[in-house]
Amino acid sequence: MQFPPVEEQLAIIRRGVEKIVPEEELAGKLQKSLETGTPLRIKYGIDPTGIDVHLGHTVPLRKIRQFQELGHQAVIIIGNATALVGDPSGRDAARTKKLTEEDVENNARDYLEQVGKVVDLDNAEVHRNGDWFGKMGLPEILNLCGKVTVAQLLTRDDFAKRYKDEKAIFLHECLYPVMQAWDSVEIKSDIELGGTEQLYSFMLARDLQKDAGINQQIGVMSPILVGLDGVRRMGKSLGNYIGISEEPYEMMKKFMQIPDEVMRMYFELLTQLPMEEIDTLLAGHPKEAKVTLAKSVIDDYHEAGSGAAAAERWQKEIGDKSALPQDIPTVEIAKSELESDGSIQALKLLSQTKLCGSNSDARRMIGQGGMKLGEDKTKVESIDQMVNVEADLLVWAGKKKVCRIELLD
Repeated sequence: MQFPPVEEQLAIIRRGVEKIVPEEELAGKLQKSLETGTPLRIKYGIDPTGIDVHLGHTVPLRKIRQFQELGHQAVIIIGNATALVGDPSGRDAARTKKLTEEDVENNARDYLEQVGKVVDLDNAEVHRNGDWFGKMGLPEILNLCGKVTVAQLLTRDDFAKRYKDEKAIFLHECLYPVMQAWDSVEIKSDIELGGTEQLYSFMLARDLQKDAGINQQIGVMSPILVGLDGVRRMGKSLGNYIGISEEPYEMMKKFMQIPDEVMRMYFELLTQLPMEEIDTLLAGHPKEAKVTLAKSVIDDYHEAGSGAAAAERWQKEIGDKSALPQDIPTVEIAKSELESDGSIQALKLLSQTKLCGSNSDARRMIGQGGMKLGEDKTKVESIDQMVNVEADLLVWAGKKKVCRIELLD
């Protein structure tokens, strides 16, 4: 097998990754793989507890595809056994809804159909962890549980928080990280992909692999993709997600709602555009950057050209309506109020427009990124920023309040 040089692989792997543990071992694994012509085994586990794969799920899936394109072996674990337990990661209470085996299997089939839009399933291994957990008897389960202490489990953030708050931690929940870690032993993973909340399970897997006398895996952890609100993690239950099976136009409408502040994250995690090109896009008009982002992502999950068609429809039905409002009020500012170079402090300018009720409101507006200038709505970064004032300059306070500056001699 011919692999790219190690440094080239590292540059691809590190993009959009928050943490690699232990990072110092990664280059060595890649080098040995290159020298022996042996692909690394890249593990990603999915518990089929629902059927709507969204862009948040695609972050590690895209990383798997990158590993595949570098020549490595993707190994997908369908957690039909762990799904019956329920992942406690990031939860401050136990799951109340229990899935049946039939629910899990139906969900698994739907998951794989959607995952196939990201990962090359024809060249991936797909395993159900019920295949090995279903064969375990009580002696094997007791032996596995004997490898982990309660004190170790309580170092997990979620369990530690619930223990401190005197909230129930059920015994079956404690089995989940142990089962997830044991999957790595069964499939002999070299690298496991997931979010930063999975660090405990990734490291537990290393301990179990060492105990089993096999090579230890490395955890490659991606940041959590925030949803359309720009704050909370993307999730169906929060209603702030973009599903990869949604119609292109529906995806386009959602993309155009995302806050400007999260576009860099979306570009980095959801596209393959070079970072230099991304920087150029982000330095321009936010609307055009969002259209480019949406078109790129939509084409990944639908027919080529679907993104452009969705963008054209959005512009006709919605975009044109977001043009400048009619009858924009005019605010007169004397040139004597300006510095010799024609500039004025941002806070002073916004206060004089009367778009905010008070100086403190103006400060708050600027601090929250709500003051923008011109038709392209360039954001003002601080209250002390100097603004060059020209005739007909548009000043925005939030999304709807706007005025036009008229200069007086």
